This record gives sequence, structure tokens and C-alpha cells, in this order.
Amino acid sequence: MTLTRFGFQLPSFTYPGVADDQLFDVICEAAKTAENSGFDSLWVMDHLHQIPSVGLQSEPMLEAYALLAGIAARTSSAKIGALVTGVTYRNPAFLAKAVTTLDIISGGRAVLGLGAAWFEGEHDAYGFSFPGVGERMDRLEETVQICRAMFTQDETSFSGLHYQVASALNRPRPVSPGGPPILIGGGGEQRTLKLVAKYADACNVFGDAHTVRHKLNILDAHCERINRDPAEITKTRLGAIVLADTAEDATRLGAELRAVRNMGREKYDAYAVAGDRDSVLEQVQELFDAGLDGLIFNVHDPTDLESIANAGALLKDNFGA
Repeated sequence: MTLTRFGFQLPSFTYPGVADDQLFDVICEAAKTAENSGFDSLWVMDHLHQIPSVGLQSEPMLEAYALLAGIAARTSSAKIGALVTGVTYRNPAFLAKAVTTLDIISGGRAVLGLGAAWFEGEHDAYGFSFPGVGERMDRLEETVQICRAMFTQDETSFSGLHYQVASALNRPRPVSPGGPPILIGGGGEQRTLKLVAKYADACNVFGDAHTVRHKLNILDAHCERINRDPAEITKTRLGAIVLADTAEDATRLGAELRAVRNMGREKYDAYAVAGDRDSVLEQVQELFDAGLDGLIFNVHDPTDLESIANAGALLKDNFGA
């Protein structure tokens, strides 16, 4: 079963003219508009201050799981998760409890998105240790094992290199049968995609259609080595959607997005699906043809509810949800 066909992501909470005490309501209006227009999953980042590729460090950033719980209470059908949770920020058993709580609040709509974490400056600022990539990948694997066990077992005990759990309880149980699905984000070919093949219900990668096809071929090879059907894994890609009435308008909006996110043209072209209606549909089809099951999009201005609704309706009407 496909975890998501079209997801809507909020990477930024910098909305000109929106006061701090209005921010949550604006976020929820964007989430509800996305859900009502055809997006079947809703996502936020798991960061404590803004990341360089999206905005200034000083820009507003909300804690992911408190925000997701609030969004869950204001929506009704879309899956909800962090894209993705950095394993260095929370004890795995505590994370399993938090995601189970989100699953109960949302009526079985939670997704556990996981990644090895990468933003060293954020770790330094908030006092989290930032081990080398090998250790972070090891921690990712142990976190998946602990969370899966706590989603499915009455009591969980685990003794690993980095984490230990002794008869941990997770009650009440998740609403989702077997617990919330686990998505692993990233395209690392030697470790990340191997962990996807071994453990995950879903993965998320980045890049243009050529890059996506290459990454999914690597994933297929990892699955073949352990005799797993890759069709069991929902494969998604995160990027921006820039939909406009004309190609010229899309170019202008794209330039604004690149300026806000300090994004070079080459990176933007590999990240964004941009253009008029026909061009966007053509690019989406190309990404599906590369082997994806779903696409997760963010937009330049989440306060522009009409643009969210138009994008959702276009995707749903032409590709289903």
C-alpha cells in the first residue's frame, strides 16, 4: 500500500505580516487547505532553528512533534509526520512514545520519518553531540529497531552499542496496525538505502528524474540481496512546486524562491517542479516514470491558500491521490 501519493510540506514559518500569536492558525489553514484539495500527507521539518538552504538562522522555527500534534487536531484524513526526525535529538524510546502519542491524537495517521541528522551548527547551538557519520548511521539503525519493537511489542528490551532499553512499556498502543509506518530519508547509497531495504516502509530522496532513477536502482539492488520486494517500500521525493498560469510567471516566482532560499539555479532545477499547468504535469509524470510512488511538495508562500488548492487539485485530478 502506498504511504502517500502527494504530500504537502512546510519548511518555513516566516510569513510576512503574521504575528507570532497568529502563526499556528496560519499553519493550520495551510494544512487544512492542502488536505481538502488532494494532498494526502502533511509534513514539517525537525529542526530547532532554520537551516541555511531555507532561510536565516534567526527565522522562526517550531518544535516538530508539538506542532504535528496541533495539526493533527485540526485535520482529519492526511498522514502526518516529520520529514525527517534527526536521531540525535531524542532518545529512541522517548521518540517511540512521542510518535505513538501522535498516532493516537491523529486517529492512526502518524508516520515516523527518520534520518541520521546533518546540521552540525544546530547541534553545537543546542548542546547535542554530533558524532561522525558512521556513528550517526549506527544510531539510526538502532533507533529504527527500538521504535519498531515498541510499536509492536508489549515490552521492549534492547542492548545496542549506543542505546539500551530495559522492559520499556508503550501504552496505550498505537492505533495503526503494526504501529506508525517508518520512513527513512536520504540517498546515501552504502548505508542509508541499505537500511531502507532492511527496515523501512518508505523512503524519501532528492534530485531530478535521472538522480532519482539512479538512487532507486541502488535501492532495488539492496533489496535483491536480502530477498525483499522493493514494491513493499513507498518511494517519495521532496521538492518545491511552482505552478503558475504562464511559463513567464513561473520563472518570476522561481526567481523569488531561489532568492529567499539562497539557492543556485542548478540546485533549483533539480529540486523544483515549475512551470505552467502542462509543464508541471509533464515533470511530475517524468518523476513517476523514474520509479517514484509519491511526491512531497512545498510552496513558496503557504499563506497563499489559493496556490495550495490549485496545486493539490491539479495533482489529484491528473494522477490520483
